[in-house]
Formats: sequence, structure tokens, C-alpha cells
Amino acid sequence: MDSSSSTLLLSPPLSLKDQRDNGYVTFDSSLLRKQPKIPREFHWPHRDLVYAQEELREPLIDLQGFFLGDPVQTKQAADLIKDACLNHGFFQVINHGVHDNLIRAAHDHLNAFFNLPITQKLKARRIPGNMWGYSGAHADRFSSKLPWKETLSFGFHENTHQPIVVNYFTSLLGEDFEHTGFVYQRYCKAMKELSLVIMELLAISLGIDRLHYKRFFQDSNSIMRCNYYPPCQEPSRTLGTGPHCDPTSLTILHQDEVGGLEVYAHKEWKTVRPRSDAFVINIGDTFTALSNGRYKSCLHRAVVNSYRERRSLAFFLCPKEDKVVRPPEDLMGTEGLRKYPDFTWTNLLEFTQNHYRADDATLQSFSHWFLSSKQP
Repeated sequence: MDSSSSTLLLSPPLSLKDQRDNGYVTFDSSLLRKQPKIPREFHWPHRDLVYAQEELREPLIDLQGFFLGDPVQTKQAADLIKDACLNHGFFQVINHGVHDNLIRAAHDHLNAFFNLPITQKLKARRIPGNMWGYSGAHADRFSSKLPWKETLSFGFHENTHQPIVVNYFTSLLGEDFEHTGFVYQRYCKAMKELSLVIMELLAISLGIDRLHYKRFFQDSNSIMRCNYYPPCQEPSRTLGTGPHCDPTSLTILHQDEVGGLEVYAHKEWKTVRPRSDAFVINIGDTFTALSNGRYKSCLHRAVVNSYRERRSLAFFLCPKEDKVVRPPEDLMGTEGLRKYPDFTWTNLLEFTQNHYRADDATLQSFSHWFLSSKQP
């Protein structure tokens, strides 16, 4: 989700060519692109900018057999997932059941939003302490190692009373965005359905009750994020998203044709070639805890380039806030000692929003913080 370093923003970065409204710092890429050099707040250390030399070549996981109820093909898919999750926590799925037209519409509405003037986008700006809203480079939260991107985040959960995503868009941006809200309402519903399929396959791959994780996430409250990475005049100095593992449970990402996603696998950074017919899946810290550390949370980053904009759609599956994150008993029977304490998603969310900027050690740092905070 957010990138590395634990430095929270204490004051607005003064060298940014920003606009301020009641102290809120904005990242206006249309202004920054006209400067010959990027502001120092966007500079990342050399260790994070190591160039990826090779493409990650992992087998695509075909879900068609699972949907058809074929036990042999389902086991083959689960075995491929197990191998990926034991190594780096990243894989891609095809024949996933999400219609091309829905994916295309979600990208079209992403384009429409990020092409708005900054004054319009700021109508949906993120309020400090709130997960939802528009953010430019996370400059409202951090003062250094800023990511070269804009994001729009909103929540999703299923209910029978009102379309939560539609209401979000119309309440902030007006009735003109009702259709946008309906598109993302449908997209989030499709992502939720796909996430439960992945959870069933993850359970099969771990050799536990195949419905355990599916039941656990049935009433999930999840996060949808639209990402926009503008062209950058000095791409060798910055990152679109810094190296980090997602603190959430599972990420389902659809990237456009530009490319820029990179995964740390086999002890080096690897590029991930975009595929319009595939979703990128990666394990997050919460699922690492749910598997008692067996499955790795995926370390990844996003790079930018000088010439082209890049866009992606990310759905983050999260447990319902008050559910206790604990490995299943039938997994613990073979695993022995617990590697992480019991916690809720609310606990981890508070840590990453108020105390720590997500990186490759978030779960370990959170465990120490959480256990120490419970001491009398």
C-alpha cells in the first residue's frame, strides 16, 4: 500500500511547487513536470533504486478448471500457488471470470478522474486520519521519499441497504460521478468474488479446510485504490511506490500496458510484464499471519518513466475490523509454535496509519509494538 520509511510528515515540504488549502499540501504533477529537476522530497536512496535486470518468469495460474469443478486442474492451480507463496508471495491468474468490459470501464473512469483539474480532485481529498480519498504523493502524511504518484482510495463492503461506493462518489464529487460510482461498485464486487476464489485455493494449497479462509473473509471490509503515475523528468532518482509489503491480506492488481511493477524474487528485483487478460495477486502481511508465516508477504515496488503515464487498479482484501487474525487450528497442528500474536485488522491499521510507514518489516515491527503496548 504505502512505501517504506517510518518518517511521518511534521510540516509541509517547502520546496514542492504546491497549492495549500488550510495547510493541506498537494502534489500537482502538471506543475512539477515543467521543472527540469524533481524536488528533493521525491529522492530515494540508492539502495532502493537498484535496477531490475530480468523479467519474473512464473507460470500463469489458470482458474478455468476451478470454476468447472475439475479436481485435477484445481489441485494443479493450488500447487502453483503454494510454490509461489513459499518463495515470494506473488502470482498471476487468467480465466478469472471478470469481464473485459468491466475492467476497461474501471480504467476509463480512472483516467477521467485523474485528468480533472487539481481543484476538482481536491474535492475528494483525504482528510488526515482517514483512509479514504484523493492523495497526491502522500505529501499530506510524509516529508521524505515521496512516491511519484496520485491515488484515489475508498472502502467497499457488501450490504443490502445502499451502494456504498456510489454514495461515496456522489457525496464528494456530485451527481455527475454517479455512473463512476456504479462502475466501481460492480468492479469491487467482482474483486471480492475473485478474492474468495483465491482464498479457497490458498486453503487447499495449505492442506486445511478449503472453506476456512473463504468464511473468514465473507464479511470483509476492503479497500479499493486507483493509482496514477505521471511521467517523471528524473525517473532514476525516484519511485512511483517504494519497496514494501502490503499490510492487508491479499492484493488483486490490474495494471495497464505501460508496466512498472517490480517484485523482489529469488534475491533480486524482477520486472512484471503487463497482461491485459491477467490479474496480479500478491500475499499481504495479514495473510502471512493467518498462515503462521508459511506464506510470504510479497515485497514489491513501482518504477516510473520519462515518457508515459501509468495506471493501475488495486483491490486490497481486509478482514472485518474486529475479527481476530489467528491461524486455523488444523494448520497449527503441523506448524507448532505461533509466530505472531492474535490481533485485529483495526490494530494493524492503526499501526500503519499512525505509527509506521509500511515497508518490508511491517509485520515484525507491528508484532513488537503490539505486544509491548499490551504490557502493564
